[in-house]
Amino acid sequence: MLDTNIHFTGFYVDIINDNLGYFFRATAKSFPEKTALIDLWGGTERRYNYDAIDRRMDSAAAFLCSLGLSAGDRIALLVGNRAEYLELFFGAMRAGLVPVPLNVKQTAENLKFMITDANCVGAVVDATTTPSGISIAETCALKAKVVLDDYPAGWTPYEVDETTRHFAPAISPDGIAFQTYTAGSTGRPKGVQLTHHGMMWSIRSTQHHWPMDPSEVGLVAVPLFHKNAMRGAIKPAFYAGATIVLMPRFDARVFLETAARYKVSFAGGVPAIFSKLLEHEELLASLELSRLKVFYIGSAVVSGELIDALERAFPSARVKEAYGLTEAGGPLRDPIPKRPVPRGSCGVPTPGYDVKLVDSDGHEGAREGELWTRNPCMTVGYHNLPEVTAEKIVDGWLRTGDIFRVDEDGFYYFMGRTDDMFSCGGENIYPKEVENLILAHPAVREACVVPVPHHAKGFVPAAAVILHGRKSATPDEIKSFCLQRGPAFAHPRRVIIVDELPLSGAGKPDRKVIQQRLIESAP
Repeated sequence: MLDTNIHFTGFYVDIINDNLGYFFRATAKSFPEKTALIDLWGGTERRYNYDAIDRRMDSAAAFLCSLGLSAGDRIALLVGNRAEYLELFFGAMRAGLVPVPLNVKQTAENLKFMITDANCVGAVVDATTTPSGISIAETCALKAKVVLDDYPAGWTPYEVDETTRHFAPAISPDGIAFQTYTAGSTGRPKGVQLTHHGMMWSIRSTQHHWPMDPSEVGLVAVPLFHKNAMRGAIKPAFYAGATIVLMPRFDARVFLETAARYKVSFAGGVPAIFSKLLEHEELLASLELSRLKVFYIGSAVVSGELIDALERAFPSARVKEAYGLTEAGGPLRDPIPKRPVPRGSCGVPTPGYDVKLVDSDGHEGAREGELWTRNPCMTVGYHNLPEVTAEKIVDGWLRTGDIFRVDEDGFYYFMGRTDDMFSCGGENIYPKEVENLILAHPAVREACVVPVPHHAKGFVPAAAVILHGRKSATPDEIKSFCLQRGPAFAHPRRVIIVDELPLSGAGKPDRKVIQQRLIESAP
């Protein structure tokens, strides 16, 4: 075995340069004492400088190898937002293993399916975050079973020794860096295979075109298994030498207090979490938050009203509507050279990404249609699903399933999902169109629109709505408001007022649950 404290040969230098697990090794050598991570797991503060976090990832790689795992093996991660997640995720890749990060909020049935479907030979379980994780993993045929914190019989406790680096760096034989699962909108979760080469290209390209300064401090309160956290914050920050503050979970008051305490400069997430920040007006007024410069919001529809409200509440911050895919990175970004991005736009095509819109008749160059992209960081395909791969990847282009329109200046606007669109009496409706109508009402804070059955029109729009805390509106008033400002066919036929919207594990409104609730609310 190679002692990695010794000078690397050219062969191993090449592996390190090409291995996503080492993506910030050069940063760790340049800024060894700089704080990389402030982990708030368990209500305490754990600080790691770049040298320490780099060594801990080496140690995690050696630990996993000591369990008999070898390059190419898949290992499931059922771990919460804590430093150990990052150590294991990137440490596994350093050893040539393929981590399979799982959504800990998935059902037991889906978790077992994903572990089995990915052909995992090992699993790491954080029982605090996933109480059922131990029993789920024990139903799978696993060579290695690792546990954090608790130590049940037959399981190996996770241990890290920062002083040792005794393993040979490797890359998985198939070039896959990690395999994440996306449920999409229907059907079984799908294993998305992403390569070391593609991920490294994405990190380097992002820093080249939109460089992050080492002085930046990012706040992560969304799950680490989600791209909002990893692609939007962890990887660009560690690559640049910036600092990440990691919260175990989102709590609006704690988020605001943490942002003030650590002088956070940027944060990202889904619209639902940022909407909750606005409920704490008195706390906002009492905190010093002038270091906050950017909120990156994506993964769901972002209303203009939410952006306006956030920029009023956080006058130093700019709100940016982000767009990205698990399968293909971020095809749309701010333009270079810099120019203003219109409200509601996700930007223009990213350098290095090919983008085109294809309409429902298959015609390219449309002003509105499904976004197709091809780029170096795109998935090589869906694990065990050759038919889905062939359907979604056509002549090297990924069909995203997302509908966009492009204006005359080349700016793209998200309209909805191809599978969200429904026909109402012959009129095609995208939920986002109706949501934008509803969100223009001054009393409405959030809205989710879904189709519900109708005896004559097939389906009609219906909405679950959250009101601003100090304002009021009736369902009939909201319906009348939409009728006055939009086409009659697009107004919501049924509106229910709710305290909160049920969310999926990724923090998006769970449209299936909301649809069932609206159907059941019919008189």
